[in-house]
Amino acid sequence: MASSSPASAHFTRRRLFQLSAGFSVFATAACSSTPDAPAPNTAVPKPDGALGANFNADPDTMGWDELQRSGAKWVRGFTAMPDLDKHGATENPTIKTLLQAADRQYGTVLSLKFPYFPDSHKPIPRPGTPEMQADLARVDKVLPAVMDKVDILVIGNEPFIECPRADWNNGALNEFYETVAAHVIKQRKGKTALYMGALNNLEDPKWTGAGTERWLKYVRDTPEIAGTDLHPHVGAPDEVQAFLDYTLPKLGGKKFLVTEFSLVQLWKKHLADRISTEYAGKYHVPQDTKVWQVIRNALHQPFPKARWDDFLRTSPWFENNKNFLTDQMTKFRATGKLAVAAYGIDQGIAALKGGDFGPDTPPWLLNSVFARATVQKNPDGTVAPNYAWLDEFTALQKH
Repeated sequence: MASSSPASAHFTRRRLFQLSAGFSVFATAACSSTPDAPAPNTAVPKPDGALGANFNADPDTMGWDELQRSGAKWVRGFTAMPDLDKHGATENPTIKTLLQAADRQYGTVLSLKFPYFPDSHKPIPRPGTPEMQADLARVDKVLPAVMDKVDILVIGNEPFIECPRADWNNGALNEFYETVAAHVIKQRKGKTALYMGALNNLEDPKWTGAGTERWLKYVRDTPEIAGTDLHPHVGAPDEVQAFLDYTLPKLGGKKFLVTEFSLVQLWKKHLADRISTEYAGKYHVPQDTKVWQVIRNALHQPFPKARWDDFLRTSPWFENNKNFLTDQMTKFRATGKLAVAAYGIDQGIAALKGGDFGPDTPPWLLNSVFARATVQKNPDGTVAPNYAWLDEFTALQKH
């Protein structure tokens, strides 16, 4: 997920979970299964135009139930490499969950995140430095746990976002990730395919240059690398095409992933809009209420599903784009080079930052297939789906 401004919420993680009207913990569900329990998939799916479920770094906000209800056959998550300093790889929540998913015959994608954000004032490490060696040591903790177990390992999460801008085009970013890749290639084994990832904001020429050119040349020219990852989080549906136009001619015969994609930038443009007259009248809400205020209210006291659906259905900026998932998957698959795409399965990080949701908060929660934080649970205790996305996501499992 593209980086967002720090949360201003004063709520604790525990309190925000309570506000989300309860949740089925992914890991708990896994622990409650038995070795004899039937796996939801009879065979590991192929990475050929697949659409999977993305939980980012929040496996504890997604349950096996949602995966089965959505028909998902692939699962994707990322882990921040400094977290490997705290515990072993198999105790890392993301890695642990993906290994459990692999045991259940899901296809799995793990992205390795190296967070050298500009506001941390940490330069990206140079090869041969102690900082570089520390990152390689973290990689060495991960590889024995995941090699030949996860299907796809992505070297990087969002390098150009998670790096000082000064290092984009001076070779430093490329040298860092090429060094990590060479280290991983030496230890690669079994079924695990290697990708480099992920490129962001390719619709904006300011985000392309010597760094992205070298990135794609390395992918194309390195036999052990299967392709690159893309993360189109855009402000209009047609902006996704720029990612394909820029990337595909430079990939040669290689494939691509799209482990995150959304219209979050479009949703954000409309947070300060007034709600519709229809919604205001039906729910007796002041006509001057803003979109962001409705979302904040739903985070504090989750709505009945019908009310949440009405809120989005009567918002033209959302309703007119509710086929985004189908439209983009059609484009991705038409290239013949898509390995796996992944879409946000539950509200996750956005929900945890929702206590003080405001007009500038990135509204990731509008993208997700399920709406744990803003919608009341179903009568049977299961998580309610978000508006629009579940039917499309499920239908797209057949291709």
